[in-house]
Amino acid sequence: MARLLTVLLLYHNGYEVGRYISLERIVEQSKESYYDTLYQSSQGWHDGTHDALPWIEYLLSTILAAYREFENRLDRISTGYGSKADMVLNAVDGFIGDFSLADLENACPTVSRDWIRALLKRLRKEGKVEATGKGRYARWRKI
Repeated sequence: MARLLTVLLLYHNGYEVGRYISLERIVEQSKESYYDTLYQSSQGWHDGTHDALPWIEYLLSTILAAYREFENRLDRISTGYGSKADMVLNAVDGFIGDFSLADLENACPTVSRDWIRALLKRLRKEGKVEATGKGRYARWRKI
């Protein structure tokens, strides 16, 4: 709940990177550090001697990592050849873990669903992606 409220507070203060990059995923990738930081900053809480600085540093580093990832994604899109196929291929390369057709549509709003499906079919034939399901809720994974 606290992480959700953090994203909400960021939105209200003009930091909208959470709309494009999952802060939750970044925290999950560094969960060991996350829990260590929570432990450090909560020591002495009941005595009023706790130190919030480790938590603030962790939060700021997470936001910075999200902005860096966002910037990298924008660079991949803006330095492409401009074709819709390149936009989809860059989006597929940018995903960490499984993704869906809807994820690709959100990442490439100017590309039609049929074109994305055709590219996924081509990538599957080339052995670059695989489907982990069928139908509406199918997920895709880079190989």
